[in-house]
Amino acid sequence: MRDVRTGKRRLGHSAAVAVVAAAMLAGVGACSKTGAGGGNSTSDKGSSGTTSAAGAPAIQGDITFNDANLAKLDDALKQALAGKDLSKLREAMVVNVAVDYWNAGKVGFNKGLADLGVKGTYQAPANGRLDQQLSIIQTLRGQGITGLSVSAIDPTAIKAPISSANKAGIPVLAIDSPLPPEDGAALYLGTPNYQAGQKAGEAMKQALGGKGQVVVLVGSLTASNAVERIQGFEDALKGTDIKVVQKLSDNMDASKALSNAQTAIQTNAGVNGLYGVYSYDGPSAGQAVQAAGKTGKVKVISDDSDPQTLKFIQSGVIQATVLQQPYQQGYTGAYLLAALKVLGKDATLNLVKSYLESDGTTLSSGVGLVTQANLADYQAKLKQMGLG
Repeated sequence: MRDVRTGKRRLGHSAAVAVVAAAMLAGVGACSKTGAGGGNSTSDKGSSGTTSAAGAPAIQGDITFNDANLAKLDDALKQALAGKDLSKLREAMVVNVAVDYWNAGKVGFNKGLADLGVKGTYQAPANGRLDQQLSIIQTLRGQGITGLSVSAIDPTAIKAPISSANKAGIPVLAIDSPLPPEDGAALYLGTPNYQAGQKAGEAMKQALGGKGQVVVLVGSLTASNAVERIQGFEDALKGTDIKVVQKLSDNMDASKALSNAQTAIQTNAGVNGLYGVYSYDGPSAGQAVQAAGKTGKVKVISDDSDPQTLKFIQSGVIQATVLQQPYQQGYTGAYLLAALKVLGKDATLNLVKSYLESDGTTLSSGVGLVTQANLADYQAKLKQMGLG
């Protein structure tokens, strides 16, 4: 995804969500909500056309995310901040790697800053290196930031910077990848990753008809979000004849992910499924399957909405992709950082608590699933938010 700046007036965030929701309700069958109070998915209109193994039920799409709840929370935070002096705020959003996935997060963050009327900066380590991320955070601290949202590459390494920030009165918000409570982040805003993995596993079950061998492609085997997703994926496969035969780490290197996918297909003729966990893993799996002439024979379930992933969904190379809402992580993240700094942690969490997941610490940005059948609806949603 990329930031398209047309110069045309955009709808406000809450209004945009409402317009999208209305359009979807008009043309799409009922979908379940994920996030606070979420439940099981129901089908989008037309999703019965999704390719699956012979005799297997079609993969059901869902693009409701948790937008309605987050729009309500954004409004509540904005009202609580009304009349407060925000002129001295300088927020920072630091993600784990510079990839297309995060463009939406950057757009959402900048839109949130603009709506609040505060200053801020977005940063991403070019190669997804831990030392780069830690250096970025240290530099930002020296520039006087008043709040930090971060997708931590390593939960252990980030503990000291968070502790230092907290002591200096700088609130830290975990996004994208949750952090253990002892790390000291005020809250986690992002995808319930176990739930996302389950959704991917359910899609793989349907794609393979309950039988096969799957290889997992992932950027890290230790990052919290990856661990939770893979666990959810494997748990969803329990009771079937589908086995995860390999988990291959590419250390956040897309070329390595492609090599891993190619090797997995070439060395094991029994592999008929690939699960790509990081945003570039889906395109890497798709390229490998297409190059091997195994489109439709080796099923691919991916995560995220990389532009190439969506092209592979359209052409049938990838059967489904599990989606996060990085835009909301950026947008609502900007509001939360302002509230945490100006209103204080207790007052902010009091506003947030009714929107949290059952664990009491996760503010879900929602989980979606895009298939060939609901791809057009999802692309329309992106355009409504100024993306795509």
